[in-house]
Formats: sequence, structure tokens, C-alpha cells
Amino acid sequence: MTVRAPAPAYLDGHLPEILSGWLFRSDETQDLQRDDFDNPGMIFVDQALDQWAMVDGSEGKSCASCHDDPADSMAGVRAVYPKWNADAGEVRTLAMQINDCRETQMGAKKWGYTSGDMTAMEALISVQSRGMPVNVAIDGPVAATWEQGKEMYYTRYGQLELSCANCHEDNYGNHIRADHLSQGQINGFPVYRLKNTKLNAAHDRFKGCVRDTRAETFDPGSPEFVALELYVASRGNGLSVEAPSVRN
Repeated sequence: MTVRAPAPAYLDGHLPEILSGWLFRSDETQDLQRDDFDNPGMIFVDQALDQWAMVDGSEGKSCASCHDDPADSMAGVRAVYPKWNADAGEVRTLAMQINDCRETQMGAKKWGYTSGDMTAMEALISVQSRGMPVNVAIDGPVAATWEQGKEMYYTRYGQLELSCANCHEDNYGNHIRADHLSQGQINGFPVYRLKNTKLNAAHDRFKGCVRDTRAETFDPGSPEFVALELYVASRGNGLSVEAPSVRN
């Protein structure tokens, strides 16, 4: 696993290197993530594997009908998301792509953006890329969305007037109350959090962070959070995909 890497040039020297959130956790939490038998997030991967083979929707298909064994068909997928979808003409997150497959290929209902089923399926797909370097594109048709996400990252929100950068760029390594601030990398999402004992999606974390500034937050799956995910994911280019990771 690559848990530290040179900072991408487009970070303009704001970080000397990029660091996985794993480095900011206790030895005990790190050990939980290392061992798949101890990692509580793997329970949800197993659940999603059952769902993968389950027929759902009007077309009589399962995920496996098109994609067979996820160990083969999904290898490398998580590492490049969010990405541009030329047919739809938009930047898509992994959750958006999963719902598109459910609706258009399976004739099934969309899952809630951060629902248990969705987050578990994201974890199953992500684990097939574990150890591979994050390699999210920021140029070409995604450039405008990436710039939108960058602007959000440095914008102060809420009564506390805090930006993402205030915590995760200016103060990583410090403590805010009992929380050891990381760089806010999302290479480990979905994340099993010991705090709430469940698997958490990146947009759940975004929502919580904005709420903590005492601001009205955006909705998971909103264009704003899609742009922010693209930008934040690119800040971790070069780190390994870790999902499902374990955090406090």
C-alpha cells in the first residue's frame, strides 16, 4: 500500500507530500484495516457480493449478467472515478454509474445515493482496485468541473467561516477536540467509521464537514458534491486505493 506519495504538481506547493488518512490513526485502527478478517468493512463487501449475483428489475438481470466476476471486471475501476461519461456528457461518480446500470440495464429502481446497498456495492467494486494508485483525470472535458470543485475546497462556509483547506491543508496533523486532522484524502472510501459503526460514503463525510461549519449543506449526489469529489479525489492521485478502510 502506498500511504504517502509526492504531491501532484497542480497542488501548487500547498502540500509537501500527500498522506493517507491511515497514517493519522492509532496502531489498533491501522491493524483493523490490515486484516480482512478483522476489518469490519468487509462484512459489507460480502453482502454486496451476494447482491452482485441477485437478479433485480424488469430485465431479469443481475450485475453479474453483464460483468461476471467483479475480481476481473471491476479491477482498476475505483482508481479512476469520478470520470467523464461521454454518452451522458457529464462527470460521473461511481455511485452515479451504479445507479445508471441499475436503471438502464437492469430495469431496477435506483438506490439512495448513500444508502446501505449503494455504499456496500461501492465497497465491493473498490476492493477490486485495492493497492492500485488513484489516477483521476483532471483535464479535457472534466476540467470545468474540477475547477468548480477546487473553488469549493478553498471557499469558507458557515458561521465558523471554514474551508476544506483550513482543516485539511493548513492544520493536518493537529487536533481539533479529540479528532486528529488528516489531509482529508478519500482514497479509502467507502470508510468504516468506528464512531458510527457503519460504512460511510464520501458524500456523507462531505455533508458532515459542511454541517460542522454551521452552514446549510449540499445533498449527496448534488452537482456541488460531485465536483468536490472529483477535486478531492485528484488530490490523492498516487496514493493506493484502500477501501474499505477503517477510521475513527
